Formats: sequence, C-alpha cells, structure tokens
Amino acid sequence: MRTKNISTSYEHTIYACYIGFITQAIINNYAPLLFLTFQNSYNLTIDRITLITTVNFSVQLLVDLISTKLVDKIGYRVSAVCAHLFAGLGLFGMAFLPDLSRNAYMGLIASVVLYAIGGGLIEVIISPIVEACPTEKKEAAMSLLHSFYCWGQVGVVLVSTAFFAFAGIDNWKILACIWAVIPFANLFYFTQVPLYPIVEGDEGLSVRELFSRKVFWLFLLLMVCAGASEQAMSQWSSAFAEAGLKVSKTAGDLAGPMTFAVLMGIARAIYGKFSDYIPLRNMMMLSAGLCIVSYSVAALSGNAVLGFVGCALCGFSVGIFWPGTFSIAAKKLPAGGTAMYAIMALAGDFGCSAGPTLVGLVANAKGGMLSAGLLTAMIFPVLMLTGLLMIKNSRITKNV
Repeated sequence: MRTKNISTSYEHTIYACYIGFITQAIINNYAPLLFLTFQNSYNLTIDRITLITTVNFSVQLLVDLISTKLVDKIGYRVSAVCAHLFAGLGLFGMAFLPDLSRNAYMGLIASVVLYAIGGGLIEVIISPIVEACPTEKKEAAMSLLHSFYCWGQVGVVLVSTAFFAFAGIDNWKILACIWAVIPFANLFYFTQVPLYPIVEGDEGLSVRELFSRKVFWLFLLLMVCAGASEQAMSQWSSAFAEAGLKVSKTAGDLAGPMTFAVLMGIARAIYGKFSDYIPLRNMMMLSAGLCIVSYSVAALSGNAVLGFVGCALCGFSVGIFWPGTFSIAAKKLPAGGTAMYAIMALAGDFGCSAGPTLVGLVANAKGGMLSAGLLTAMIFPVLMLTGLLMIKNSRITKNV
C-alpha cells in the first residue's frame, strides 16, 4: 500500500488536527489530576488551586478574542506551529518552572499561561483548517475531529493513572515531559502538511459584518448552549458516580468524567460514520431532546444510580452540539472566516463557564440541592432545541 505524501495529502492535515485536539485535551485535563499533589508539594490553599483552572480558561478566552485579528495576519501555519510550541513549553515548564522560580506557585501559573495560549489558538484554528480540507463529508469530518478531544481526555486520565500506579505520583514531572512530546512532535508535523484557504477569494467577514447577520446571533446562542449543556452536567459527573455507584472519591473522579467523555466521543464518532443517513440538523434536534430527558432524569429521579445514568446519557446527547454548530455555521456563512470561528469558540467557552456556575449558584441558594441547580440548567438544552427549530423554520437558513 502506497504511503500518501505528507506535503500534498489533506489526510495528513486532518491527522495533524486530530493530534491538535489531543494536545488540547492534555493541557486541559492533566493538571487537574495533580491538584492534591500541588497542594501538598507547594503548600497551596484551595483558592490558589482553583485559580489554576481559572487562569487556564481565562487565558484561552482572551486568546479566542485576540485571534479574530491575529490569525489572519500571521497565517494559519504559523498559528498552528506557535500553538503547539506554547502548549509544549507549558507542559515542559510545569515540570521545572516551579522549582526554578523564587515562588513555586508563580512558576506553576506561568506554565499554565503558556499552555493556555496554545490551547486557545488550537481551539480557534483547528476546526476551520479541517473545514477547508477538500473532504466530501464536511459534517462527518468535523464530528470525528471533535471526538479526538474526548479520546484525548480519556487517554490522559487512563495513561496518567496507570503511570502514577506503577511509577508513583512523585514522578509526575517525568510524565509532564512525556506529554510535552506530543505537541512538540505535532509542531513539526504542521510545518509539512498542506493547508487550504479558509475562505475562497477575498478575506472573511469582519466582526462588524458578522454581528450584522441575524443568523450569526443564533449560532452564538447555540454555541453558548452547547458549552453550557456539556459542562453543567460534566462538572458534576464525579459526584454522581460517587453517590450512584457507591465508590470512593478517587474512583468517582475516574468513573464519572471518563464515562461522560467516552459517551460524548462515541456520539461524535457515530455521526462521523453515519452522517450520510442522518441530516445534521435532525441529529442535533434529537440530541437536544435526549439531553432534556437526561437532565430530567438526573434532577428529578431522586435515585442516585438513575442520576448517574442520566449524567452518562447526557455525555452522549451533547456530543454533536459543538461540532454540529460549527458545521452549520460554516455552511450558512462560508465567508465567515477566522473571526466567525474565534467568536463562536469564545461563545462556547462562555457557555462552558456559565453552565456550571448557574448550577452552583442555584444549588447554593437552595441549601445545597444539586437537583435544583441541574433543573435550572435544563434551560440550556431547551434553548438549543428552540434555536435549532428556529433555524429549521427560518427562510434565511433554508439551505442549511
């Protein structure tokens, strides 16, 4: 079987993008596995540990915003190389900067900022790069691409857990360096693969032009709901596993998020395989309906095991939301360009933050009733379904 040329085959471009999303999964999910270790090793308080996650996603949001102008100026290849360079440096730095700095915590935060810059760039550029590839099944390619974040998340948890079991948690710095090899290797891969024009002909729409399109506001709503529907439940998956399966907190941390991620990845892979038979918009509406059922079961069943089932089922139901919205927007606004993808990523990240926040605020107001928070968060899949119905019935999107 003849090997396809790296410099001319778009398949290599897609493979590099798959590794890009695996890289993003590494930088978002490795550090949280070490929070207790950081706390003990560097004598950190809980609020400082929490700030690690806050800094990571805040920097990614800022990069999303800056990318509306930056990526078009420096180009997608340079952006891809820089994204993986920052991601690799951040992971590598996490193993060394805390010990080399006068303040170990600031060294840790500096590492987080570095890989967060890479993560933000990856989130903005990878989807349009794949969308621009001359594939026949755009929706399938996008869905399969996003499944690799899920598989990356599962891989990070499994490999890290196995490494810690055999080598000991004290050797986490070695594993950080091993994880850093992936973005560094993909950096060189991206220097070789072909990249295709994101927008044919002229430059993409400006930010002002995008916001003047009513349908773009609808896509932003869908992205907020996609992120919120996913994370409002995902953030509580560990608690559901611990209570529903009667397992330890450590086992719950593994079972809950991993089950959620696996089912989300399966949903994306299934649609990638069978996209010819199921129209994307119909699949998303069915998924929104299933998501509403999932939230209802988790919030109203009153049974811990059923609550965990509802949580797991939610992972499957939200799988198509994020990549599906990107695909529909790319089809309806083909001239959207970098600005469209960056702003939509920003909206999705906002939803990822807003969903869990709403659950926590409502639960706290109700005396710690998690079910009350989840019941309130059910508004997000309801709005997702409403938005999809508006797209279906709208004249301006009849060709989507």
